[in-house]
Amino acid sequence: MDQLTLRQQMILGLVVREHVKTASPVGSKSLVKNYNLQVSAATVRNELAYLEELGYLDQPHTSAGRVPTYKGYRHFVEQLLDEVELPLQERRTIIHQFHQARQGFDQWMPLAASILARTAHGAALVTAPQATQATYKHLQLISTQGRSVLLILVLRGGMIKQQMLTLAEPPVQEMLNEASDRLNQRCNGMTTESIRPYVEELPLFEKDIADLVLDIMNRVNSRTADVIYRDGLSEVLQQPEFAEGEYAQGLVRVIEERNFLETILADALSPEVGNVRVLIGGEGRWEELQACSLVLGRYGVADFVTGALGVVGPTRMLYGRAISAVRFVSSLLSELVYDMYEH
Repeated sequence: MDQLTLRQQMILGLVVREHVKTASPVGSKSLVKNYNLQVSAATVRNELAYLEELGYLDQPHTSAGRVPTYKGYRHFVEQLLDEVELPLQERRTIIHQFHQARQGFDQWMPLAASILARTAHGAALVTAPQATQATYKHLQLISTQGRSVLLILVLRGGMIKQQMLTLAEPPVQEMLNEASDRLNQRCNGMTTESIRPYVEELPLFEKDIADLVLDIMNRVNSRTADVIYRDGLSEVLQQPEFAEGEYAQGLVRVIEERNFLETILADALSPEVGNVRVLIGGEGRWEELQACSLVLGRYGVADFVTGALGVVGPTRMLYGRAISAVRFVSSLLSELVYDMYEH
């Protein structure tokens, strides 16, 4: 890592903040005037030239000021950005909005997207929480009519799956109860991997039921998040960076195309709840995102049920505010998910 002097660090930070505010190249004279720097414009100009030589700044036109590069933004986010929380009154307002909403993900998710978009001044996305692995909790087999049986499988976290079976002969309810009781005693709290070796030891009828249960759990494990909630795209598209169609397409794609978003989340976001990851200009991996930055986080209950949330905007983003908003809303959603799934 380049060793920048305190003055170079300060000037780089001011260029980023000024460019975020104005969307225009930043010159030495404006820095000295706007920030009352106790050095001459010539001194600042020399420092800007040196920062450009190191790759932190770029000069779009010979006579213009400088703009931050991806490297400049990265250094700003990792080294110069103070850890800040949203103002207390703003946090209280957000908490109140969640408490006012009816309990349930269908209310919380769109509210979270709306709050993120408004608070971070970007386009927001929130994925519904998804179990990392289906975990067996309870099975019930109910004789309904003739040879038909209703299978009700309850997974940890409250997910319920139902399926109708047709047996070779009309079942006796007592036999169904005995089969489900044995499976419940043996499989409670287990995942598909831990249930599978046990299946071979079962009598034929119970083995068939257990195979069906495993098939249902495997389908749950492979299911992607059903819904992605979005907000704020139209406002971000009005930013000058997205006046060109090519850059706007990249922004729209990450918000609207589920497969593209899932690829980014799988590659960029760790399973760990609470961490926030900042992607700047596509990080060299996604050409479509060269004009965008993403601030992403994960919420939920670790190793059980989690979802992702984030803010997308131009690289000229209010990083401190976006990171604070994602972190705070993530912590609120984690508490709500915990209360919903553990109680």
